[in-house]
Amino acid sequence: MSQNEARYTVRSLIVTALAAIIGTVLVLEVTGKISHTENKDHVPVGDFKAIHITEGETFRMSPKASELHAVCENGYLAIAADVDPSFRGILVDYKNRGVRCRRPSPTGPAVPQQPETQDSNE
Repeated sequence: MSQNEARYTVRSLIVTALAAIIGTVLVLEVTGKISHTENKDHVPVGDFKAIHITEGETFRMSPKASELHAVCENGYLAIAADVDPSFRGILVDYKNRGVRCRRPSPTGPAVPQQPETQDSNE
């Protein structure tokens, strides 16, 4: 090796990589390429999966309870946060179809209807 050949230490390479990442994020933030939404209407509440349980089969589940709870909202299962119950979302499947919280009647409507209000002019 010749003495004119430049050598780089591992520390300088790591510092350069971190500076490049921080600089990239800052440039994206300043130019508005990173969006921070204040509208919580379309933000997922969580990611869930179902565990198929057959009779006599055991399954493993964490002994800690999650910080979410489920409520029935207009016939569909809604998940809400324990710390902020107003922050809730309807549970949907992979095709964005709502998960019902009760089995519908075979002769009833597909979507539960809200009770109609009576007009005072009748």
